[in-house]
Amino acid sequence: MIHVDATMPDGLAEIGSDILGTRAGAVTGLGYSPIMAVTPSQHWREGVEQDEREIEAGILDPEEGCMAAPFPESLLTRTDEVLAAFEAEVSALNDPSDEQVFTAVRNVVLAFNQVNREHGDAGYETGEREQLCDYIDKTLAESGIDVPALAERNDLGRYAITDQWRTW
Repeated sequence: MIHVDATMPDGLAEIGSDILGTRAGAVTGLGYSPIMAVTPSQHWREGVEQDEREIEAGILDPEEGCMAAPFPESLLTRTDEVLAAFEAEVSALNDPSDEQVFTAVRNVVLAFNQVNREHGDAGYETGEREQLCDYIDKTLAESGIDVPALAERNDLGRYAITDQWRTW
């Protein structure tokens, strides 16, 4: 099991998230880069928390809160787990072949398929699908993988690298 530690010494987490617009975190024992793109689940969780604050303050009617229902904690937690595993797998790649990159992509997509099934095939709707695919793309790019070239070498459209496995 991968342990994700979102704490950073000397305020690096704050610098990473506030100044660079990124998320600070570390995967124990894997040499994982502590700064990666902000995860979709982090955005979703922030939306749920904003709704909760506005409801508590009386600004938002509980019937009008739109974030909690589509983003239960179980979905957010499982999404975080899948993304952490993907990040660890990608960070362990060293001058990877296309096959190795596609194995990592397939693994994350199949894991998301499972999470989606666990949530009644309604865990990831159109907006969430786009955010997850974009995150996969950004994570690969931040790891030094030229995603447009990868797609082209494999006769795929720029944003089609997840399509053959994705059911969400």
